[in-house]
Amino acid sequence: MQAQAPAAAPAPGASGLSRTLVGRADVSVPGREAVIARVEVAPGAKAGRHTHPGDEISYVMEGEATLLIDGQPPRKVKAGESFVIPAGVIHDAHNDSKAPIKLVGVYVVEKGKPLASPAP
Repeated sequence: MQAQAPAAAPAPGASGLSRTLVGRADVSVPGREAVIARVEVAPGAKAGRHTHPGDEISYVMEGEATLLIDGQPPRKVKAGESFVIPAGVIHDAHNDSKAPIKLVGVYVVEKGKPLASPAP
């Protein structure tokens, strides 16, 4: 996979979320690509309810937060854990701690669509 220069991706309506793209490449599914990003939610911040046009596979590097996925009970995630969010499912993360949560996110998404879109 060829890495690209880091580029900030707009957060889905939340100033406490930052997403820095570190790589992008085609995958074996036509019309889809893999996007790799460093993701951080600031202490006391919320990511904001949003969706992705493909699956999100994330690994928590540091910190902890409450993961809120529509249709599922709230779940605490912390360093060393991973989670998968299916395409189009509305979700959010709340960082109620005093330290940032840092993730590596891999998104297998439809090409040409925004990486994330705000949700009601």
